Amino acid sequence: MPKFIPNKIALITMLAACVAILVSMGLRQTFGLFFSVFEEGLNSTRTEFGLAIGIQMLFWGMFAPIFGLLADKFGGSKSVFIGFVIFGLGIYMLYSGPNTGIYFQISLGVLVGIALGATAMSVPVSEVGKHFSNEQRTIATGIVTAAASVGYFVAPLFTKYTLGTVGWEQTLKYFLYFILFGGIASLFIIPKKIESNSQIKAKNQNFTEALAEAFTHKGYVLLVLGFFVCGFQITLVGTHVPGYMQDRGLGGWSATIILSLIGLFNIVGTLGIGYLGTKYSKKKLLSALYFLRAVIICIFIFSPPSIYMAIFFGCTFGMLWLSTIPPTNGIVAQIFGTKYLSLLFGIVFLSHQLGAFAGAYLGGYYFDVYGSYDYAWYIAIALSIFATLVHLPIDEKPIERAEQTI
Repeated sequence: MPKFIPNKIALITMLAACVAILVSMGLRQTFGLFFSVFEEGLNSTRTEFGLAIGIQMLFWGMFAPIFGLLADKFGGSKSVFIGFVIFGLGIYMLYSGPNTGIYFQISLGVLVGIALGATAMSVPVSEVGKHFSNEQRTIATGIVTAAASVGYFVAPLFTKYTLGTVGWEQTLKYFLYFILFGGIASLFIIPKKIESNSQIKAKNQNFTEALAEAFTHKGYVLLVLGFFVCGFQITLVGTHVPGYMQDRGLGGWSATIILSLIGLFNIVGTLGIGYLGTKYSKKKLLSALYFLRAVIICIFIFSPPSIYMAIFFGCTFGMLWLSTIPPTNGIVAQIFGTKYLSLLFGIVFLSHQLGAFAGAYLGGYYFDVYGSYDYAWYIAIALSIFATLVHLPIDEKPIERAEQTI
């Protein structure tokens, strides 16, 4: 067993969370590949598709703190398992029931969004983080986040192939098998037992007091603002890059290459940032990540379109894709402790999903109105500069009460 893993329970929980996130985030990454088949088969516009993804992001964010609170109270396995049940219901309705108009928004938007609030990122990552110390937490959460990258790499390739061979309905049926596998794995996300002598001041704190404490802390508010930017950027890319590449004359597999390379190289990025988070200031790492995103987006949109530029963007942006999660989660745990980590990180993730809603919807809106995604890209660049600056004033020191909850 690696030295940074404290015990077998922590190892089992980490592996189970890896499987859950691999499934949920991998399937989530494929939805952008469905825009053309929905456009042709369901006569949906890009605004309608973007709205569905935006609603999905919004409900994902709204339910992340709810499932986070349930995980803090009753254990992460229950929250994540319920999420996979809802995930399966949403996918089933999308291919079997009425799937146009409001039903399209309910299945792909509302139900899948609620499910992601439990299965994707905030709850599994936080439940793993509870098993590790401040010094080792970013490594552990980096490994779990990297599992999402494996899903990001494999799922688009699988989906692109099945869409071309068996069609979108059968592809969605295949998704149900993966969801079942994720649900079974979620049962092994074991809650950490916190000894009473480690909660001298926090044992009587309820969740409303924890929220009040967090929102009076300047660093927490800045984290919430900064994570909005992350959501806007990755959802703009994940949802609209297939359409963007097609409009620039690079359809076919070019968007699939980008999405798969993002997943592959994000493995390196999240593991690398997870390690660096044990050595350097997490807030400075976040500022650097957002600045590099601005640079890469500028190179991508202002360079002539080519398959080589697609490969460049997939590799470089992939390194930064989910790399913001280990240091962001790590700062929350470092400041406030782990008793309400799933709830507090869920609130931060809500901001991420508000940004995701904006990125998904505005990308489609600007295209339908102006025939171009350019304005959405310009907003993404401006937001990167904002996030670069907003993380620098964060005070990473644990508050006095939080030091005794770890």
